[in-house]
Amino acid sequence: MTLAIEPMIIYGKDGILELDDGWTIITEDGTNAAHYENTILITENEPEVLTIL
Repeated sequence: MTLAIEPMIIYGKDGILELDDGWTIITEDGTNAAHYENTILITENEPEVLTIL
């Protein structure tokens, strides 16, 4: 199994909106945000981080 963990840090209020394209996320109040993703492979032995840190 592979998981993508994608935290989003928002400078202002915590509300978000999804645009009509069904993909783009913006902050509700128009403030800046940062997004980061890690991809993790879950194996029988131990998890393996696939993204470069």
